[in-house]
Amino acid sequence: MIDFASQNDFAIAESTRKKGWIKEVVRNEGKQLGELSYVFCDDNFLHTINVEFLNHNTLTDVISFDYTLGDVVGGEIYISTERVADNAKDLEHSFRDELDRVIIHGLLHFCGYSDKSDLDKKKMRELEDFYLARRT
Repeated sequence: MIDFASQNDFAIAESTRKKGWIKEVVRNEGKQLGELSYVFCDDNFLHTINVEFLNHNTLTDVISFDYTLGDVVGGEIYISTERVADNAKDLEHSFRDELDRVIIHGLLHFCGYSDKSDLDKKKMRELEDFYLARRT
């Protein structure tokens, strides 16, 4: 099950199509879908989570809490729509493309990918690009 919730006034566009795309990514990664929640919020909300749970006093675009068990992918992904908008502008991407990249980035962590090393970051970016090109 995929759930979209909002702690701000953001509403996901084409949620049914987006859920289908996310499910396809999970299947393509050889995993099964469990409980997956996306929570859209503002910078302050995500900053509070970052400080309280991760002891990081910085702004970020996404924080994920992984509840994956074996091949059953699940967890909570918190996304600051303010950070996504700012990053999209800075990178000269559309808001939709940047949001979808962050949506898939969090999911790829649940599928076992890391972005700690330069090589890991490169692989993660390649996978993000791969799945962005296959959006429905």
